[in-house]
Amino acid sequence: MSAPAASTLFINRELSLLEFNKRVLEQAADTRVPLLERLKFLCISCSNLDEFFEIRVAGLKQMTKIGVTSVGPDGTTPTELLAQVLDVAHRLVADQYRMLNEVMIPALDAENIRFVRRTHWTPEQDAWLRQYFENELLPVLSPIGLDPAHPFPRIMNKSLNFIVSLSGRDAFGRNIGYAIVQAPRALPRLIRLPKSVAGPNDFVFLSSVIHAYVDQLFLGMEANGCYQFRVTRNSDLLVDEAEAEDLLEALEDELEQRQWGDTVRLEVAHNCPDHLTQYLAEELSLGAADIFRCNGPVNLMRLMAIPDLVDRPDLKDLPFTPRIPKALSGDLFAAMRERDHLLQHPYDSFAPVLELLRQAAKDPNVLAIKQTLYRTGAKSPVAEALVQAARAGKEVTVVVELRARFDEADNISLAEALQDVGAHVVYGVVGYKTHAKMMLIVRREEGGLKHYAHLGTGNYHPKTARMYTDYGLMTADPAICKDVHNVFLQLTSLGRVPKLTQLLQSPFTLAAGIRDKIANEAANAAKGRRGRIVAKMNSLVEPETIQALYAASNAGVQIDLIVRGMCSLRPGVPGLSENIRVRSTIGRFLEHPRAFWFHNGGDDEVWLSSADWMERNLFRRVEVAFPLRDKALRERVMEQLDAYVADTAQSWLMQADGSYRHADTSPETVGIQQRLLEEITGTPAPVAPSPAEPVLLLKSKARRKTPKAA
Repeated sequence: MSAPAASTLFINRELSLLEFNKRVLEQAADTRVPLLERLKFLCISCSNLDEFFEIRVAGLKQMTKIGVTSVGPDGTTPTELLAQVLDVAHRLVADQYRMLNEVMIPALDAENIRFVRRTHWTPEQDAWLRQYFENELLPVLSPIGLDPAHPFPRIMNKSLNFIVSLSGRDAFGRNIGYAIVQAPRALPRLIRLPKSVAGPNDFVFLSSVIHAYVDQLFLGMEANGCYQFRVTRNSDLLVDEAEAEDLLEALEDELEQRQWGDTVRLEVAHNCPDHLTQYLAEELSLGAADIFRCNGPVNLMRLMAIPDLVDRPDLKDLPFTPRIPKALSGDLFAAMRERDHLLQHPYDSFAPVLELLRQAAKDPNVLAIKQTLYRTGAKSPVAEALVQAARAGKEVTVVVELRARFDEADNISLAEALQDVGAHVVYGVVGYKTHAKMMLIVRREEGGLKHYAHLGTGNYHPKTARMYTDYGLMTADPAICKDVHNVFLQLTSLGRVPKLTQLLQSPFTLAAGIRDKIANEAANAAKGRRGRIVAKMNSLVEPETIQALYAASNAGVQIDLIVRGMCSLRPGVPGLSENIRVRSTIGRFLEHPRAFWFHNGGDDEVWLSSADWMERNLFRRVEVAFPLRDKALRERVMEQLDAYVADTAQSWLMQADGSYRHADTSPETVGIQQRLLEEITGTPAPVAPSPAEPVLLLKSKARRKTPKAA
C-alpha cells in the first residue's frame, strides 16, 4: 500500500494563514460586537495582509525568482503556491472593501459617524477644506513631474502616493503627461471637519482633499485624473549573523533599507485607468497578479484612528479593570515563597510582574536580576525597572532579542539604554532567536541564596498584556528556578549546562518531549486506557508533530486542538484524524497562550510555553515549556481548556479541507472571553444588539452564504 500523498496529510501554512485573516475580517460582520470594535477588526485584517505580503509573499517571490523548485510538506512548489496565494488574496481584498462599503460605512452613517465624499461637500465644507489644503498641505507637498530629469521616484513601503494625469504645457513649454505626488507620513490621513460646517463626527480622507485641489500643485496645467496608490515591499531583514562583527550595528544598517526592499504588491484606486495602472506596474516591476484595485482608501488601517477620535462609549467594548490577586498586592517575595501564583492576562493585571521588578530593584538583599526581552514597546516600564536596578548596584543581565520582527528599532534603543547604565546585555545566540519569556531574581536570605522566577507565554509588554490572553507563572520552586538559572547560564556563556529536570527547551528537548507525551497518550489508548490531549497554541505546522498526532488519533486518543491561526493538520479524516477536532477562537482579545494538557493515565500534566508547534519554535529558537506543579493551578487551566473546547460563540470549527465554519451565531450566546471577564474581573456581559442590523454576505467562492462571526 502506497503512502498517502502529502497534499492529503497537510494543509499549506500560507493558505491557512489567509484563512485566519478571513476569520478576523468576518468579526467585522458580527453584530454581537460593538460597532467601533468591528471597525477595528476590518483594520486588523488589512494590517495582517500587509505583513503577509511584506514577509510571506516576498519570500515566495524570492524563491520563485531564483528558481527554487523544492516542495513543502503539503507537496506544493513555491511557484504553484504563489499563484494560489495571490488568487486567495485578491478575493480577500475584494471582501475587505465590500465590508467597508456595504456594511461598515452604512452602519457608521446610521450612528452619525460619516466619511464625507468629495461629491457631497457643501459649499461651506469646500471653502474650509480648500483653506486647509492651502495652509496645511500645499507647503509640504512636493509634486514630481516625470521627464528624463525627473525619473519615476522611489516609492517608500506602504506610503500614500498619487499618480496625476496632466494636460497642457509646463513652465518650460513641454507636455510632461504624468506626475507623482507623495503624501508625507506626518500628514494626518483623516481630517475631522469642524462643527461649524459639519456634524460632530464627520471626517474627510486626506486622499480626497489632495484629489480635490491637486490642480493647485500644477499651475498652468490641468489635472485630468488623480489616483491614489500604495506599494508594498519586502520588509524581511537579511543579516548574515555569522559574518556580522556586531549584530546591533548590522541590524541598524539593514533597518535603514527596510523601506526600499523589492516590490511585491501594488494597490491602486479602483477607477485608475488601465494605462496608468499598467505604467505604475511596469515602473515597479510588477505583474498583473500583483495589482490590487481598491474601492476606497488604499490603506484601510487609516480607519483605526476612528475609535479614538469618536467619543461613543456605547459603540465600544465595555472597559474593565484587570484584577490584582489579593495575595500579590504586598510583599511579592513572601507571596512566592508561600506558593506558586498564576496570572492570566488580560483578566489579571500585569502590575504584579512590574512590581516584582521594582521591589527587586529597591531590595538591598537582591543581588542579581536576569531577564529575556523580545517585544517590550518603545517606552517600557520593564526596561525602566531594570535600569533602576542597575543604577542601584544590582547585577542586571538582559538577553535582548534584536531580531524581533518589526520591533528591531525599539529593541536596539532598549539595548543601548541598558548598556548605558552598566547592565550586561547580550543578543542571544547566533542563528537562534531567543523567544523564551523568563525572569530570574537572586536574593540573599537566611540560609543562603534564594531564587525567584517568572515564566510566561507572552512578552514583557504591559500594553499587549491588556489585549492578548497569556499566562504568567510566579514561582520560587527550587527545581524550576534552577532550570531557569541554567538556561540563562547557557544564553550568556554559550557553554553546556546540566540537564534540565523540569523545563523542556528548544532547540534541544522541547520537540522530542512533546512527541514523547503524545506517544504516551497513544500507548495508553492502545492498552484500552483513556488517552486525551487538549493543546492550545497560535500555530500548528510542524510535520513530525502532526504525524505524531495522527498516530495518536488512530490509537484512539481523543484530541482537541485550539489553534488560533495557522494549522496544517487535517482534522476529522477517517483513518487519519477522525479523533481530532480543531477550533480557532477569535474575539475581543488576541488568544496568545500555549497550553498543553496530557491526561497521562490519570496523572494529568499541564505545560505552558512560549513556543508554538512550528519548525522555527521547536528547532530554530530558544524556547521553554514549563509544567504547572501546583495541583490547584493545574486544575484551573484544565477547567479553562475544557471551557474553550465547549465554547461555541467565539469558536470556528476547522474542516478537513482547511476551511472553517462558525460554531454558533446566536446573538444570545456569551463567548468564553466574556465569561472569563465576568468570572475574574466582574465585568458584565454587554447587551446584545438588535438583530435587525444588516450583515454582509461575503461572496468568495469557498465561503458559506450566511455571515459568520468569529
